[in-house]
Amino acid sequence: MAACIGVAFALSGVPARADVRIQYDPGGHLGAYSARLEQIRRSGERVIIDGPCMSACTLVLGMLPRGRVCATRNAVFGFHAAWYTDGSTRTPSSKATRFMLSHYPSQVRSWIAKRGGLTPRMLLMRGNELDAVVAPCEGVS
Repeated sequence: MAACIGVAFALSGVPARADVRIQYDPGGHLGAYSARLEQIRRSGERVIIDGPCMSACTLVLGMLPRGRVCATRNAVFGFHAAWYTDGSTRTPSSKATRFMLSHYPSQVRSWIAKRGGLTPRMLLMRGNELDAVVAPCEGVS
């Protein structure tokens, strides 16, 4: 039945919206994440965080409207300072770390600051702390 509805929307010229579900995302290159999140923002899709969302994945908190991101009980956000890799060497990037911080909502920046800021050590946000930042997903199975 859902496939038929999707076909009807496509044929009528109205784009069908789908949810983007994140069940495990270890992060990656900031530029690639920024571009993907901009696509999602323009599409109107909702993002469901249903597991670990680490590193660059956390940009979802600031690059999408708050009402378009929700979290299940399985959600965990992991924050750390950014770096770049030259072969086998990780080099901290203060510029990329500032970029990430500038995209987080003030509530997230405050939470990070209270824990010593972004460093190579992973800071995990879950449970009640996460509930204060991201709306719970309603009617998601």
